Amino acid sequence: MRVPNPIDIHVGKRLRMRRLMLDMSQETLAEALGLTFQQVQKYEKGSNRVGASRLQRISEVLQVPVSFFFEGLASKATGKERGTEALDYVADFIASSDGLALIRSFSKIKNAKLRRSIIDLVERAAGVPEAH
Repeated sequence: MRVPNPIDIHVGKRLRMRRLMLDMSQETLAEALGLTFQQVQKYEKGSNRVGASRLQRISEVLQVPVSFFFEGLASKATGKERGTEALDYVADFIASSDGLALIRSFSKIKNAKLRRSIIDLVERAAGVPEAH
């Protein structure tokens, strides 16, 4: 069994993140690309490499430039730079359905005090020590 290339995994995560941001199902994306949803799943996992012409078409359907799929990759290719682990963690979180749902809902809260209270609650639940 072939181990997925880290670049293919990164491109797949970005593809999934953008698809979820548009609230698009794998089936809808697959249909627009003339693929099966299983093929889209394999792209998102990085187990299948996305060819150049297919990536161009995906970028059109997902309404982003091709470069979007490679953002944040330079530091990975040259080795981990200080602080990139945090960026990886954030990208993974945003690419998850829970992360995206939390971000969407949280950004709709207009009351700044309520937003701060929610952050405090989540930090306490996660065992994050208080900053003050």
